[in-house]
Amino acid sequence: MSAVLDHPSGHDDHAHDHPHGWRRWVYATNHKDIGTMYLWFSFTMFIVGGLNALLLRSELFQPGLQIINPEFFNQLTTMHGLIMVFGAIMPAFVGFANWQIPLMIGCGDMAFARMNNFSFWLLPVAATLLVVSYMVPGGATAAGWTLYAPLSVQMGPGMDLAIFAVHIMGASSIMGSINIITTILNMRAPGMTLFKMPLFVWTWLITAYLLIAVMPVLAGAITMVLTDRHFGTSFFNAAGGGDPVMYQHIFWFFGHPEVYIMILPAFGIVSEIIPAFSRKKLFGYSSMVYATASIAILSFIVWAHHMYTTGMPVTGQLFFMYATMLIAVPTGVKIFNWLATMWRGSMTFETPMLFAIGFIFVFTMGGFTGIILAVAPVDIQLQDTYYVVAHFHYVLVAGSLFALFAGTYFWLPKWTGHMYDETLGKWHFWLSLITFNITFFPMHFLGLAGMPRRYADYPMQFADFNALVTIGAFGFGLSQMVFLWAVVKCIKGGPKAADKPWEGAEGLEWTIPSPAPFHTFETPPVVK
Repeated sequence: MSAVLDHPSGHDDHAHDHPHGWRRWVYATNHKDIGTMYLWFSFTMFIVGGLNALLLRSELFQPGLQIINPEFFNQLTTMHGLIMVFGAIMPAFVGFANWQIPLMIGCGDMAFARMNNFSFWLLPVAATLLVVSYMVPGGATAAGWTLYAPLSVQMGPGMDLAIFAVHIMGASSIMGSINIITTILNMRAPGMTLFKMPLFVWTWLITAYLLIAVMPVLAGAITMVLTDRHFGTSFFNAAGGGDPVMYQHIFWFFGHPEVYIMILPAFGIVSEIIPAFSRKKLFGYSSMVYATASIAILSFIVWAHHMYTTGMPVTGQLFFMYATMLIAVPTGVKIFNWLATMWRGSMTFETPMLFAIGFIFVFTMGGFTGIILAVAPVDIQLQDTYYVVAHFHYVLVAGSLFALFAGTYFWLPKWTGHMYDETLGKWHFWLSLITFNITFFPMHFLGLAGMPRRYADYPMQFADFNALVTIGAFGFGLSQMVFLWAVVKCIKGGPKAADKPWEGAEGLEWTIPSPAPFHTFETPPVVK
């Protein structure tokens, strides 16, 4: 998309009166401030969720029970999943949406500024409920992040806190999505048709529709758990004629689109970065849009591939197996388009590009293990083993998280007005990539050898790989301190960033000064 500004001064350079100090943040209605708060919140939760994981890995460093009891181990497993999914990955992408979508489509702010503020401030409340649930009698919920019945029907009050937290986070997601859809559909700059929008904006438009479709489903499922627990219903309680497997169906009808909610915006970020550093237009723009939409649509008909072992008839297994494999097609289209964009481009390898290429490499590996797990007879063997843990961490850590790192380095000069330290960025990339693979690659072999997940202990034959995985996990956790250092150093100062720091970058966000002024695009630019 070539953006030509009719009014290069389509933003104001004089500082408008905006509140300072704590009021600026508490009452924030500016999309940039709210985006910043989302990003800091998600990084905080990333650290909290990561500490939970490191405690788990410390217990698994060698066989036998070392430091925590199995009950607390299961609480940590559950909270690690809930915090990472609802507290770290999703809010980080919403932070990117808040910061970037108005800049990319040339509008002054998000459509509903006060609702934007409210949807952010719900999150710290929900996060507090989750973290506090460790301290109630019986501790936090230990039913796994999927909150499966019948366990979730029997847990202590920590389960209720988790249900309320997930409800609040869901409400925040729905409000954020309504805001994003309205902004994209109604507030684009004159001349920016849908098929001139940057791909990041497209992926968020589709993701927001997914969120609105499936968040109420999750809300319904956990509300039924709540009434089973306290109001005498028997939706999932077999003793009263309920069906625990029905919970799995409802949960995964939310849960599978949710996986794509966490990866589609990542595809969008990578689709902005690869062309910029290849100095070429994105190959197959419209096929990327259609592939994103088809992934979203197909995500609704594959949910029961998580449930091959629940006694599903073979016909059902076959349907879900073929439907799941079908998703590999649009995903493959995306990967080939990225490779074709890089093909014969004049590429340079700054940190955002390294993370984007790292994303493609490791996400593709995660995709292949996903195809393997899609095969029902294979999955029945690998169900609930470490092979599954390896698969989804390849997709979510090396997928979502690497894309978030890539996007942070890519837009940080525009956000702060300073260039980050390239050496620190490269250290962060290589340490993350190496320690990530040391952590999660051996898990494939543990799973193939039959080691079940969510166990606090294991027999001797798994000891060596588990020790290696734990060392890798601590390395990966420490690598993220390099990231924090790089970001803080960039905020505090550094070489002045040009308005367009990346030579090959295109789009409206590179037409405004760095750092982006508090108010941008008071006169909408005209896109030609």
